[in-house]
Amino acid sequence: MAQAEYYRQFSLVEIQQTFYNLPRVQTALRWRQAAGPGFEFTVKAWQLITHEPTSPTYRRLKTPIPEPQKALYGSFRPTDDVFEAWSRTVSVARALEARVVVFQCPVRFTSTKQHTENLRVFFRTADRAGFVMAWEPRGDWPPALIRDLCQELDLVHVADPLKQAPQSEGIRYFRLHGLTGYRYLHTDEDLRAIATQCISGAPTYVLFNNLFMAEDALRFRRLLGP
Repeated sequence: MAQAEYYRQFSLVEIQQTFYNLPRVQTALRWRQAAGPGFEFTVKAWQLITHEPTSPTYRRLKTPIPEPQKALYGSFRPTDDVFEAWSRTVSVARALEARVVVFQCPVRFTSTKQHTENLRVFFRTADRAGFVMAWEPRGDWPPALIRDLCQELDLVHVADPLKQAPQSEGIRYFRLHGLTGYRYLHTDEDLRAIATQCISGAPTYVLFNNLFMAEDALRFRRLLGP
């Protein structure tokens, strides 16, 4: 779907590019201007914050990390390098006038004592700059621990409601990856089930992240009505 057509059809987009390589601030400003008033951007945090340099996603990084510095990145490590990556993410998110920043974690980022401590230090220390911080744990995290950390650190739990109930209160942020993988086409029953999770009284963000994302999103919008 062309960018202009997307802006006409929808009122929200999640920027994936910021995860792989941060665009220039001037580029983000152009995106903001082209979208027009009333359109909302959300932003994925740069992979240097969340993912280890051994992740295959680093192959798309324009400027490779020198070998001696690789131990300083990823897994929310409390290093100057990770906080610099956050600062640069903030600059782009501000240019887009984004409200929500999504921290998508790899499956390998599990609920170890070290990972949990890294999360606590990062979210207690980082300048939140007025953003809603949305955390998507994808490794082995017990629901009770997710709930406690979201409450303690003021995080929104990013979840696929067809697979897991959100563990945070207030704003809901759903990322639909497909029940059987990226090639999954959501059924009408799936979409109705998602709609029941869109509670009143707080915004609910619904983002499809599958091969048929545009089709699913249009069908879901029609299901919701005006």
